[in-house]
Formats: sequence, structure tokens, C-alpha cells
Amino acid sequence: MDLDELDPRAPTPTAPRPLDPLSVEELTAYIARLEAEILRARQAIAAKEKVRAGAEALFRK
Repeated sequence: MDLDELDPRAPTPTAPRPLDPLSVEELTAYIARLEAEILRARQAIAAKEKVRAGAEALFRK
């Protein structure tokens, strides 16, 4: 068994979808899902930055 299989943080890469067969409605829905995922990632970054700032402030004192 590969050790990468045990790492819960190891993301499964998402291959770009072929866009030609999708309708305008499907493309719009696809964009909405991608934007929602981008927002989720940005929120995770903001939360981690807040934790890091708190830790840095604690250790500077």
C-alpha cells in the first residue's frame, strides 16, 4: 500500500472536464460549483491565517 493513500490531506486531482458537450445551463452550473469551492478554500485560508496570527501574537509577548 502506498503511504499517500493513508494521508487524508492528499487530494484527488480533478481533471479538467471537456466543456464542448455541456450546454449553457450545464456550464453555468459548473461555474457555480467551482466558485463555491473557491469560496470554501478562501474561507479555510482566512481561518488558518487567523489562527496563525493568534499564535504569532501569543509567542511575541
